[in-house]
Amino acid sequence: MADFEQILVEQVGDVVRITLNRPERLNAWTPKMLAEMTQVMTAGNDDPSVGAFVVTGAGRGFCAGADIGSQFAPGVEGKEREERPATENPAVDWVQLCRSSKPLVAAINGPAIGVGLTMVLPFDQLIAADSAKLSLRFVKMGLVPELASSHFVVARCGFGAASWLALSGTTILGDEAARLRLVDRAVPVEQVLDDAMAVATELAGNPPTQLRMIKELLSANATEADLAAVQRREGEALNIAYKTPEHHEAVRAFLEKRPPVFR
Repeated sequence: MADFEQILVEQVGDVVRITLNRPERLNAWTPKMLAEMTQVMTAGNDDPSVGAFVVTGAGRGFCAGADIGSQFAPGVEGKEREERPATENPAVDWVQLCRSSKPLVAAINGPAIGVGLTMVLPFDQLIAADSAKLSLRFVKMGLVPELASSHFVVARCGFGAASWLALSGTTILGDEAARLRLVDRAVPVEQVLDDAMAVATELAGNPPTQLRMIKELLSANATEADLAAVQRREGEALNIAYKTPEHHEAVRAFLEKRPPVFR
């Protein structure tokens, strides 16, 4: 894997582990960090040896939000930010990338605040330390949620919990986040990475083409009220899936009483 300035990247089996690597700043978010993650995920999605991704943080934090010094202070002073996004609208690009990517699992080992939380809400599984602090504290900074989080937090938690989290800007711990379904599970901090890698490895064992098709169906149909449209999308995807080598391999493996080999 290439060297990066703000992340570490390692492939373990068929899982690529991305570690946010600004521990002295609790891995505070920058556009450069986003660009580096995007580069790794884009390359991994094109690499047949990669089945899934895990994102975690170096040191005691996951991502403590945007780097206020470089991202917010210049704007308050009427200056340009230190770093400009590489694309016109990287937020849209990031969400689209997450929802069209191979499976993504977050190992939230410490504070996940603001964009440190919203950037992983489009992921497929969120595993948090039970002691990790999580917050959608945009209102506390005179801002509003971004990265489509006003959609994803409602989808995950329901309207009432989402309203409380976004309107109050309160900070909750990982175990409460799991009860609210903001994250999928909360475990002791020493288990977070191992559990996330295990989940990612399990997902990576499934056929990559179908995994990405299923993610696209979930994204398109999550708020679709027209059941005919839901079934039409599923039918179109099924017609494609029937013709894939992965489906043929699964059928042959079943008949031959052996595990399928998808990659």
